Order: sequence, then C-alpha cells, then structure tokens
Amino acid sequence: MNSILIENVSKNYTLGKVEVPALKNINLSVKHGEIICLMGPSGSGKSTLLNLIGALDSPSNGEVHINGENIASLTDRALSKFRNRTLGFIFQSFNLIPVLSVSENIEYPLLMQDISSSERKNRVNEYIDAVGLTPYSNRNPDELSGGQRQRVAIARALATHPSIIIADEPTANLDHKTGKEVMDLISSMNKKSGATVIFATHDPIVSNYTKKIIRLKDGEISES
Repeated sequence: MNSILIENVSKNYTLGKVEVPALKNINLSVKHGEIICLMGPSGSGKSTLLNLIGALDSPSNGEVHINGENIASLTDRALSKFRNRTLGFIFQSFNLIPVLSVSENIEYPLLMQDISSSERKNRVNEYIDAVGLTPYSNRNPDELSGGQRQRVAIARALATHPSIIIADEPTANLDHKTGKEVMDLISSMNKKSGATVIFATHDPIVSNYTKKIIRLKDGEISES
C-alpha cells in the first residue's frame, strides 16, 4: 500500500469572477518510507499540493488517499484526529508557540493524543535529545537561533510518531551550513523512524537528500 496516492487531482481558486487553476490533473504515488521533493517556481502549485496531502485543504476534483484512507470521506473531527496522529508538519517559519518552552512546544501536540503523562515526558525527552537540544529544554523560542528553532519543530513533528512528515521550505530561513545540518537531521530521523517525508523547496541542498524529485510548473507535474 502506498503512503500517499493522489488520483486525478485538480484544485481551483476563485478570484473575483475568475476561476484560477492551481493544480491540474495531478497523479502521484509515494511509497512508505520514501523521501521526495517538490520543486518549482513560486506559483507552481507546491504549497497547494502540500496542503492537500496535509489535509489542510480539499481538491476541487479527484481523490487524495493517505495510508489507504480517502481523506475526503472523514468528518471534521475525524480529520483533525487523523492529522494529529498521522502527519507531522515542519514549517519554514517554525510555527513555535512563543510563550512555551522547548519542552512544552514538543509536548503540545501530544496533549491531543490518548497517552499518559509519563509517556509524554519520555517522548519529549527522547526527541529533545535526538535533536541535540537537551541543555535548552527550558528556554523559550526567542532565546534560540534559527537552526535551533527548526530543530524544535522537527522534534515536535516526530514526537507524535507520524507516518508522514510534511516539510514546507524547511531550510528557507537558515544559512547554508545550518540548512545542511537540519537536512542531515531529518534524513537521519527518516532512517530511524521509517516515516515518509515530502518536502517543498527551492533549495538545492534539500533536493540532494531525496531520490525522487517532482517538478511542478503552472500546476502540472512531471517526475525526473
């Protein structure tokens, strides 16, 4: 079974009286444990496709299947639970909660899962250690560098034990050296957890870590 299966998907947006196609008849399959990269210029449809895979938006036509589940068939409540337990998100802007510490940011999505406080603590400690931030566990995000914040975001994404990790421009706000360190970490975590990883990026550093590059242009897709 594929981790991600996208069948004949199109996505249109309405701007005033004009319907604008963002994606056109997309077909894509991703195997469990694969790392793939979406590349293309701004406006090519990368973020739209990530939003569909991440169940943050729905297609105008076609179907998106995640781990064999047609996500369009889920109720809002089931979809929220599905996202929390199946998907891990890493954003270019980190999206950390500024008033929470490193530990609390990582624990936050775990509060929505039916796991004990001791298990939450164990996971938080495990992933803080995995990303090399144990000495910073009580600091708030504004006390961290950009690279450290992205490491917190990676730990938070992995702590829920997702089967799919979605990373939107994860190195965009980082310098070259830090970006490479972050990609080394994500690659290492992929091998350890077996999670599928899908990136959207302009950064050639990211594409170097993937075996499959999906190129988009004007909402259409081709593999290379």
